[in-house]
Amino acid sequence: MVVKLLQLVETNLLGFANTLQNSNNSPPPSNFNPHSRHIKKTHPTCSTKLVSRGAARLPAILHALDTTPHLDDALQPWHHTLTSREITLILKQQLSPHRALQIFQWFNNNDSYHLNVIHYNIMFWVLGKARKWDLVQTLWSQMNANGIAPVNSTYGTLIDVYGKAGLREEALSWLQEMQNRGMQPDEATMGIVVQLHKRAREFQKAEDFFRNWSRGSQVLILRTKNHDSLKATQVEKVSHSNACLLLSSRTYNALIDTYGKAGQLRAASETFARMIKQGVALTTVTLNTMIHLYGNCGRLRQVCFLYKKMGELKCLPDTRTYNILMSLYVKQNDVNLAAKYLAKMKEACLEPDVVSYRTLLYAFSTRKMVDEAEELVREMDERGLEIDEFIQSALTRMYVESGLIKKSWLWLRRFHLAGNLSSDCYSANIDAYGEQGYTSEAEKVFLCCKEKKKLNVLAFNVMIKAYGIGNCYDKACQLFDCMEKFGVVADKCSYSSLIHILAGADKPHIAKPYLKKMQDAGFVSDCTLYCAVISSFVKLGKLDMAEELYKEMIGHAVQPDVIMYGVLINGFADAGSVKQAINYVDEMGKAGLPGNPAIYNSLIKLYTKVGYLKEAQETYKLLQTSDEGPSVFSSNCMIDLYTEQLMVEQAEEIFESLKMNGVANEFSYAMMLCLYKKIGKLGKAIQIATQMRKLGLLTDVLSYNNVLGLYSMDRRVRDAIETFKEMIKSSIQPDDFTFRALAHILLNCGVSKQVVGRLEVMVKRDASSVLQAWMLALSSVLEGDFWLSSGAGCLPCYNTSYMAEAMVEASQSCYLELLLVILSTRVIATFERATAFPNHGYISWRQNYLLQADLTESWAELTTEVC
Repeated sequence: MVVKLLQLVETNLLGFANTLQNSNNSPPPSNFNPHSRHIKKTHPTCSTKLVSRGAARLPAILHALDTTPHLDDALQPWHHTLTSREITLILKQQLSPHRALQIFQWFNNNDSYHLNVIHYNIMFWVLGKARKWDLVQTLWSQMNANGIAPVNSTYGTLIDVYGKAGLREEALSWLQEMQNRGMQPDEATMGIVVQLHKRAREFQKAEDFFRNWSRGSQVLILRTKNHDSLKATQVEKVSHSNACLLLSSRTYNALIDTYGKAGQLRAASETFARMIKQGVALTTVTLNTMIHLYGNCGRLRQVCFLYKKMGELKCLPDTRTYNILMSLYVKQNDVNLAAKYLAKMKEACLEPDVVSYRTLLYAFSTRKMVDEAEELVREMDERGLEIDEFIQSALTRMYVESGLIKKSWLWLRRFHLAGNLSSDCYSANIDAYGEQGYTSEAEKVFLCCKEKKKLNVLAFNVMIKAYGIGNCYDKACQLFDCMEKFGVVADKCSYSSLIHILAGADKPHIAKPYLKKMQDAGFVSDCTLYCAVISSFVKLGKLDMAEELYKEMIGHAVQPDVIMYGVLINGFADAGSVKQAINYVDEMGKAGLPGNPAIYNSLIKLYTKVGYLKEAQETYKLLQTSDEGPSVFSSNCMIDLYTEQLMVEQAEEIFESLKMNGVANEFSYAMMLCLYKKIGKLGKAIQIATQMRKLGLLTDVLSYNNVLGLYSMDRRVRDAIETFKEMIKSSIQPDDFTFRALAHILLNCGVSKQVVGRLEVMVKRDASSVLQAWMLALSSVLEGDFWLSSGAGCLPCYNTSYMAEAMVEASQSCYLELLLVILSTRVIATFERATAFPNHGYISWRQNYLLQADLTESWAELTTEVC
């Protein structure tokens, strides 16, 4: 619907442009009716242009009023000759509301002059703009006492000045006063009321007021056309489509802007299309408003169309047009195109204003486009344009985030020395340094702020935040403690920031006193900060301190929430304290707070730890019925619990569900491996281990130990060696359980307990340097297995070059012992395995054994020489 409407707008706009181009040479149509144009405004106009009569003497009058304090003396040369028009111009030209009131009262007290409603309107505007509400009321009473009746423009002026001052209710009371007198707003007053609602973001009220006003205006027009031929009751039933309600460009602009700010693209487009259809003159303001509206809705094609048509419609783009376009394309992240519109603005001989530069400077600064930003700053300096605080702080942040700290300081110093920075701007600069961890630079800016005596609570707050980011916790506390010395009172943000910093730094003992001060100051409205400190105590294992603070919180009538209970339940679950955890669960239920997945996960963790199967199953069902479903953590806990209870089917069901959802992790597989190992299903356990290795799910020493233990049970020497190599390659340090599994493999392969014991002793001496010993020992066993399984008649002689390379590396005494252990491992293992297979050839085996013995003796001599 909106797309069709936009197409209709484009069609009408093209037709309107063509009509406009031919209008200069076209005679008026035969059915042209000058009375069917716009509703005539009832506002008396007060032009500031000099009228022909008395035009020469008005500057002299104004000069006399400016230079002569006494009005009798100032106006004496023109006494009794000033016209009502001249009085209007004199009042409008006064810069001081006090002087304007003096002149007004002088004319009012002079019998030679009779002030009219226009003069009162001007004074309402002057005094209202100066917020002199008592004088406005006095003047209103004086006007009524003098018998001067207010007109539409009077009420429009009063509604306007009160509304712009933020006194919305008072402004609407003037509208009510107007209606009580039986007077309906004209188009101009209606527009003022619409603007009033728009400023308050009451878009629906603005639309309703306009529609109600339109119906009233419709009745008035039809009665005028038909005189008294129709009764009022009949006229009110006429549909809006039959009314000839023609509005001014200004009213249409206000309506389109109101719909646009309300996000009603369709209503705005319909109003724009009606404006074009009725032939109401489009202005640059109209097209700017529509460009802005379409741009905010992401309809860039319509933006380009309207921009191109501006010239044809004789509505040339102004500075605001280009500012809107630059802003729109910056939002679309097309900064280069936005910069091109700045160049087009200059080509059109339009001077960019501060908004133009600010838009691009902010875009350049957030994207760290330093060179482009500096070029714009040079232009602004050359043109003498003021660089406001927004630009200043944005560029400081740009320099800091770009790592140009020296440039950032020179930039800041320029404005500091000129004294052009406010407290808030100093705070923004402190924050720019603090957020990037430049604590010392943030301190320097804080001292500059102190030097200019502009410290406020915001400056302290951002500096405390900077200390927190820089891990300067003592300085943060000291700064907070000295706030009162500078006459600054800490606010809620001050306390909150410091407490969060200390709690996050595992310093709840220091945070607790500040929390008490905050409570005494009346800044604690909920349990958020209590939760932060209690959570910090729980993290440190100080559950007694956490409970103590919790009881203090309850004593202050601060009610806990689900997150607070979750922290306590999780803390006691980690500690295995079932009773305390369940107490908090019950307390949460009594408070009417529903459980959540985080709390259920904590309970399942607790039940798994203490072996409460039934309770864990009930809690897991609650997770299954929740929107999020059970997490991997809770599912793994259940697998672990079922593993302990040897409940295979239930564990497999959860495991398959995790695999189906693609979320099974290392712990899931490891638990299933342990389960199958426990019940003796080594085949399935081997399958799990193979899957873990293929999926890269061996990342923890515990998982490696489980797999190595499995291979040890099943005497899978080759798989064990490969897994051990993968473990070492992954830089995972073996532990006692790892070496225990490896020792079991060696023992199962026939290596004597004495040899394995010597390897274990060497681990205790230097675990990190004997990994090669274990690897060689396992490799020796593997080579023996390979040869015997091949069915050859004799055993191979070991690769002496390989042994020599190992010997070169073994320059330390522990390695000499290591090599002897490895050699004896090979010889003994070969002997024991050969006796188990006599058919492989005793003579061949004996020859190899003697060769190995000779080699052992040679190695012993070699090691003696090395030592």
